[in-house]
Amino acid sequence: MVIREKYEGELNALIEDLFKLGKEVYQMIEKSITVLSDEDKTNARNLIAYDKKINQMEYDINEKVVMLITKQQPMATDLRVMISALKIASELERMADNSTNIAQIRKRAIITDYFILMRLKTMGKLAMLMLRDLETAVNNKDILLIKEIIERDDDIDDLYREISNTTYLIDNDPFISGQAHLAARYLERIGDHITNISESCYYYITGEHYEPIEK
Repeated sequence: MVIREKYEGELNALIEDLFKLGKEVYQMIEKSITVLSDEDKTNARNLIAYDKKINQMEYDINEKVVMLITKQQPMATDLRVMISALKIASELERMADNSTNIAQIRKRAIITDYFILMRLKTMGKLAMLMLRDLETAVNNKDILLIKEIIERDDDIDDLYREISNTTYLIDNDPFISGQAHLAARYLERIGDHITNISESCYYYITGEHYEPIEK
């Protein structure tokens, strides 16, 4: 009984670490869409440096999963949690990388054009809302909300296409416009990663792989 309680405690700690990583990445997304128009590059540099902490957190989660699998004989349900944890941690780390890439853009250029900046910030805020709602969905085991979150990625994709397909040139500067389009691409990828995390959460809760509805 004591061994089982210790094992369950370690499993719960693993899940808690995932939530902590998710909150850190959430803040990185929030900061990344802010630094794009910062007059000073300091915040962008700080955000880039912070990525090392995210990498370490992902590494620690992976190590915990390996330890649990090797030292215990997890049941199918617990093994599903561990597999999902590995996938989710990897997706979160990639989201942090994309946030860092956006900060790298600020080192090269500053985006102040209202038309483009508002769309980039909207993409980031939509992604942040998806993450917040996903936490709620997992805590409540709300499968319908998870499905809705997955579908919401279409809104981010629409904004990405609007920025990418426009002939709008910021201050008639093709370089700045190109950097803005690149930032949009990174934000679009963040939306994709959240979708992948949502599908892993769906698998964790149901034991079934998510099958998208044909439109």
